[in-house]
Amino acid sequence: MTSESPPNTEQGAASKWREPPSDLPFFAGLGILAAFYVLLITAMLAADVSFAAAEWRKALASLLTEEIKYAIWLSLISCSITTVLSLWVATPVGYLMSRTNFPGKTLVDAILDIPIFLPPLVIGLSLLILFRQTPLRYLDDRFPIALHIPAVIIAQFSVASAFAVRTLRTTFDEISPRREQVALTLGCSRSQAFWLVVLPESWRGLLTAATLAWARSLGEFGPILVFAGSTRTKTEVLPVSVHLELSIGNIEGAVGISLLMVVVALIVLVVVRLLAGSERVARS
Repeated sequence: MTSESPPNTEQGAASKWREPPSDLPFFAGLGILAAFYVLLITAMLAADVSFAAAEWRKALASLLTEEIKYAIWLSLISCSITTVLSLWVATPVGYLMSRTNFPGKTLVDAILDIPIFLPPLVIGLSLLILFRQTPLRYLDDRFPIALHIPAVIIAQFSVASAFAVRTLRTTFDEISPRREQVALTLGCSRSQAFWLVVLPESWRGLLTAATLAWARSLGEFGPILVFAGSTRTKTEVLPVSVHLELSIGNIEGAVGISLLMVVVALIVLVVVRLLAGSERVARS
């Protein structure tokens, strides 16, 4: 009688186990898509730089005019004011949307996102109707708003605040409510817990929201064009300057102003990231 040898379980398991496929094709596909978008942005900026370099005298002359100097000044002032106002509004709104539940919250959440999805010209038209075709026109008659500098700030604020609200709500969602509960059990009021616990924890979100609001305000054009107009040395900000230079055929001036906006935006983004990086190093 012959006895059968027991199967080798280790060899069977080894034969069934296969080496997982390489991750290289997956990451290569993602890298190709990412590289396409990065190269597109880089090519756009390189084209602007090469064009401005070829016509640098005309581009520089356009930047040194009194109209563009005024546009630079108004852009910096209005964007800074808009950023402060956006944070004052976005901080409480983002906190309430993160920490509370109330009837109609879904509807309110959708309303808060409307400025993000609406076409910019529609926002400007809505603001113009609000201040010219409703009882607010009496306020506009007494304190001119539409087609004046306040309209620039309101137009920027109406869009930039939506981005700040969305950023800060996400920030507050990531902060555990348990820390506030601990502060409350230690004798803090709700406002003290907010100022002493939540805000210090949310500084990165506040910085990001401020950056987004400032950058969005700098590039805002549609609502400003409709609600504030495009009057030289009155309601002219840098995006409006680009539009006005193109309308008179001064492509060199428009490119020069565009590059100036790119440089300013890059400086703001780099400074913010350096501050955030230094803070991480200090905490580690």
